[in-house]
Order: sequence, then structure tokens, then C-alpha cells
Amino acid sequence: MPFFNILIELFIGFFALFSITKLLGKTQFAQITPFDFISALILGEMVGNAIFDPEVSVLHILFAVAVWGVLIYTVEWLSQKFKSIRAFLEGRPTLVIDKGKIHYNRLKKNMLDLNQLQTLIRAKGHFALNEIEFAILETDGSVSVLPKMKYAPATAEDVNVKGKEVTLPRTFIIDGEILRKDLKEAGFDEAWLREQLKKQHISSYKDVLFCEWIENEGIYAMKYEKTSTT
Repeated sequence: MPFFNILIELFIGFFALFSITKLLGKTQFAQITPFDFISALILGEMVGNAIFDPEVSVLHILFAVAVWGVLIYTVEWLSQKFKSIRAFLEGRPTLVIDKGKIHYNRLKKNMLDLNQLQTLIRAKGHFALNEIEFAILETDGSVSVLPKMKYAPATAEDVNVKGKEVTLPRTFIIDGEILRKDLKEAGFDEAWLREQLKKQHISSYKDVLFCEWIENEGIYAMKYEKTSTT
């Protein structure tokens, strides 16, 4: 009865995987590392292939899951015990914005572009990169931010202070390319943008890594960081 055997193996495989997941702890879901992702893929593929292979018995499935579970648990234990192993498996947090300056090379090293960085920053409640003093790219792909003092959350002392009207910032340049649609929608043209860049001693927009505009505050432009050749 192949269908009955498959049903039994599915239930056993499910509970075996569930047991391994409970054994490894909740951190597997809270912070998925590259090693965790690979382990989950291999374990799921291994059980899936075994279930539909008539030559593989239930004992084979349980043995494979048990061995792989012990291997994962051992690696996790070693990573908690030794910092060097943990850094190798999980990676290290990367400071991508330092004192308001975007480290473009660090973004490229982590395969992150400016649009993705903006999305992650917005998820933290900040709609302009100019608001950020420090930003750290965590090992799970999220970003932790520390805003500049004037953009920090209001304190009790600020309750009676009348706030200004909130406006969304506009991005005009990314990676040395002008976003003409955004520039036009904001009511400006390239001539105006070039003039604003000149005021900040920037001769060409191609030298600009990132430029955004906030109403009543003007533009904020950041040039590419200079890299020394050795």
C-alpha cells in the first residue's frame, strides 16, 4: 500500500522536523543566518526525497534527521562557545552609515543598493537618509538606526512644542544618476539642481552618491567616498 506508506512517512517526517526545530530554539526564526537557511533547505530536501523513494524506510528517515539534527546542534553550540566560529557562520554587523556618511563600498560588499537601504530605513520610521547619524546592517539583513539628535523621538519636554508640518523627502540623485521624474514632480529642473550642487561645491552630479531634498531644508548631497589605491 504505497499511499499508506507515504502517509505514515509524511507524518513521521513532519514530527521529526518539528522536533528538530523545537530543539534548536526560537532563534532559528528570530534571526536566520546563512547557515540556518542552508540547513533548513538540506533537511527539508532530504526528508522530501526520502518520503517518495520506495527503497527508503521510516528508520532511514529518522536516522537521517537525527544525524543532521545533531550536526546542526553541534555547530550551533560551537558558534555560541567560540566567537570566531560564530563570526564565520553568521557574519558580523556592518556600519553602513557613520556620523551621517554613507559607506558606499560597504553597501556594495553586502550586495545592498541605496534603494534597498532607503526601504530598510523607512521601515524604522525615518523617511530621509539625512535623518540618520548611524545605521548598522545586522547579520539577519535588518538595519538598526540611531537618528540625529534633532530627528530623535520627542521627549516629555517637547510635548508643548508645536511641531512643523511633515513633508516627504524627495530623492533626486542615486549612484550618480538624476531621477528626473522625481525632480519634475517636485517642481524643479536640472538647471536648478546643478545650481544647488554648485552651492555645495559639487561640480558634477556624477560625483554624487546620493541627493535628497526636504521642503524648507533644501537639498542634502553626499559625494562618493574617495578610495585610495595601494
